[in-house]
This record gives sequence, structure tokens and C-alpha cells, in this order.
Amino acid sequence: MEITRRAWRPSGASLLCWLAVVPGAGWALARSIGLDRGPLVQALAFTPYVTLGSLAPLVLTLALRRRAPAFVAALTTLVLVALVAPRALPAAQPNAAGPTVRVLTANLLAGAADPAAVVELIRTRQVDLLLVQEFTPAAEAELDRLGLDELLAHRQLNPVVGTPGSGLYARHPLSDGGIRQLRGAWGFTQAYATVTVPGAPPVRVESAHPAAPYAIDQVDSWRADLAAQPAATPDGPLSILAGDFNATLDHGPLRALLDTGYVDAAASAGAGLTGTWGPYDGDPIPPVVIDHVLVDRRIAVRDVTVHPLPGSDHRMVLAELRLPAAERR
Repeated sequence: MEITRRAWRPSGASLLCWLAVVPGAGWALARSIGLDRGPLVQALAFTPYVTLGSLAPLVLTLALRRRAPAFVAALTTLVLVALVAPRALPAAQPNAAGPTVRVLTANLLAGAADPAAVVELIRTRQVDLLLVQEFTPAAEAELDRLGLDELLAHRQLNPVVGTPGSGLYARHPLSDGGIRQLRGAWGFTQAYATVTVPGAPPVRVESAHPAAPYAIDQVDSWRADLAAQPAATPDGPLSILAGDFNATLDHGPLRALLDTGYVDAAASAGAGLTGTWGPYDGDPIPPVVIDHVLVDRRIAVRDVTVHPLPGSDHRMVLAELRLPAAERR
């Protein structure tokens, strides 16, 4: 007698579960192995939202009692949570016993940002270092008119009409300053100098502004500009790198930069999920974290806050840091 075997076909419920689970699983895999290529570069910036959304397939598969997709959904959520959650948890800090410095970074949107908001925050929060991107001659003049020249008298500036300009202002003396010219299509520049804070070793500070991966043909420039950022020197001078990185902690090139000896100040303080870009310019884009203050691992992070900047599509990031003490001679 011939036995007819019927091909196995998943039920409608099982098919629904797999359709719900596979996208999140693929996302977790791409993020885990650093597959930020082409259109995935922009997509991966929204990984924290995908992490939250991964709970829906998990609930669905558990409700429908589909074991295999439920297992994959649970694994997907666990992986994504492991990647994202540390940014919301304060980390242990180094035993830095030197002076406190407050570092503020602000993208001025080609000079369209409200300079009064910048100066007011500097005045009220006693900011010691200001790093600006998309810095224009008009912005420079208006900031000084509002009193910035009295608050932060030391400076390394490169104001340019449009978006390439960069600036570094300091309460304490600067030395060895200069302007770095990036090779990306936008021609962004980065002001840098070494600041001498009484009671602490010298600190090299730079205003970062790599190219934006706003289109697929810009990804190579974005990757090259991030690779060109100054590495930390764990066995050498202290360094702070702050600005608009056009990258989140879900992008491999930024994580590679951190691996040289930096920590992301916001993530270290448990504030690493507070958005710094979008939808402040009116576009319906969920906020993502692309503005960062990266600090040498020997520097302690005491607090990080994000502040509105009217006129810009970015928000300001203010980091309160404690430097190591200078060696006694």
C-alpha cells in the first residue's frame, strides 16, 4: 500500500509569528556584527526604538504559544537590550581628584541657532569649554556681543559662511591650537587646542564634525571622517573630543574610536539615550543621539545634560567632568 506524505505547511498563526520575528532578529544580527553599510547606516541609528519594538513580537509569539518563534523573539530582545541598556545605567568612574570642568558642545546650524541660548547656558552653568560646529562669522560676532568674550576669553576659531566652520572657546589658556580640515564632501573643519586647567594635566580638546551619512553616496566620506578623528592616548596626554559626530553608539566606526581609550560621557553617566538631533527642525524623525562628548578614560564623568537650542536641529550637550590631579613636583 502506498503512503502519501503531505508536505508540512506552517499554520497561519505560525507564519504570522515568523513574519513578526524575523525583521527584529535580522536587525539584532546586523547591529551585533557591525553591518553598517549602505542604507543600514541610517537605519541602525534607530536601534533603541527597535529594541523597544522588539517586545511586540515577543508578546505575540507567547500569546499564540509558538515556541520556536517565541525563542527567537526572546533572544532578539535580550541581545538588543544588552546592546542598548548600558547607556541608561551609570558606570563606575575613575578616581580623578583634579578640578571640575564643564564642557558644552553645540551645532549652530550654519549660524541659524540662537546665540543667546548658548551664552545664557554658559553663564548660568559656568561652562569652561565651548565647542561649536557650523560656526559662522555672524555667529562669532553675535556671541561676543552677548558677552561670550568676557566669559570665555581664550579661543581657537575658524568661522566660515555655511556649514564648514568650527570653534573652541575656553575659560583657561589654550596652546598648540590649529584647524583640522576633513576630506569629506562637505569640507568640515575641526578646531583644536590644548587647554591648561589649574591643578590638572594639560588636556587636548577638539571640536568634532565628521560628514553626515545623509545619502548612500556619502557613507564612504562619513566612514573616512570618523576614521580620521584623533585617537585617545591612554598612556599619553589627556584628550576630549566633542561635537556633532553624525553617528550613534550603534555605529561601528564610532565604537572603534571609543576603543582607542575614550568613553562616551552621556552613556557613562546613564544619560546616553537622550536624543540630541531631530525632530527639532520639523521633520518627523524620532530623536537620535549623534552629538557626543568623548573623554579619556582617566577623566571622571559627574553629569551630562541635554539642552534646547532654538534655531538649530540639534540640542546642546553639557558634560560635567572631573580631571585627574596634576602630578606634584
